[in-house]
Amino acid sequence: MPQMVIFGLGYTAQRLAERLAATGWRIAATGRAGGISFEDEERVKAALAEASHVLSSVPPGEGDDPVLARYGGSLADGGRWLGYLSSTGVYGDTGGAWVDESAPTGGGRRGVRAEADRRWLALGARVFRLPGIYGPGRSAFNRLRDGTARRIGLPGQVFSRVHVDDIASGVIAALGAPPGAYNLADDLPCPQNAVIEEACRLLGREPPPLQTLEQAGLGPQARAFYSENRRIANGKAKRVLGWRPLYPTYREGLRALSAITIPTSASTAPQAASGDQR
Repeated sequence: MPQMVIFGLGYTAQRLAERLAATGWRIAATGRAGGISFEDEERVKAALAEASHVLSSVPPGEGDDPVLARYGGSLADGGRWLGYLSSTGVYGDTGGAWVDESAPTGGGRRGVRAEADRRWLALGARVFRLPGIYGPGRSAFNRLRDGTARRIGLPGQVFSRVHVDDIASGVIAALGAPPGAYNLADDLPCPQNAVIEEACRLLGREPPPLQTLEQAGLGPQARAFYSENRRIANGKAKRVLGWRPLYPTYREGLRALSAITIPTSASTAPQAASGDQR
């Protein structure tokens, strides 16, 4: 029976764990939703000794990747499948151009993430570069409900995104794949405004007003999000992994979420959906 150790059982990794467990996998995980403390080296190393697969969804800290810093030696002895949930932020700003896995990394605002990405690749991991993640409990519906949805007037600005279940299916498709970087993104990069407007259409409500960045009063992290503009190409994942996103665009993804988010009474206020970074 295969066993996977997951470092950081967060929003995305938990969806993957549920799918694997349903097919007979044993899962051991750190994090608030996992059963092992990251600090408990004895238990973690014991789990790693039995693991056939290891996945890290833990982002790097201010200066280093905590998983590699503490357990890198245990991971470097070879023989296990390794996976790492990275970010398409490693590509930096491309001015809206398409970018694939052959593009250089490390030139953007996420230098520490790019270095962690590089080190996992050097260990022989499958590195999954992810754009904006959405799904149950984490979507435009939730931002509209809590009043944080914004439409920002930035002509030509586009982003890529991916449904959490398509990440899970991409990782599963890579269980028998060679090491390397894989972009897991949907087929239609688009402005963030288009996603908000489609969610409003499904809710039957008017979208929030169009604002400038200054009018929106965004914090530093949100403003940094809008400082980069790129389209993520997913051809390698389709070609090498045989992966196909169940939700190829935000339209299919929002439509599926609307079935669990929008009350059948046609109320214009979406209800909370269960859900919990990578």
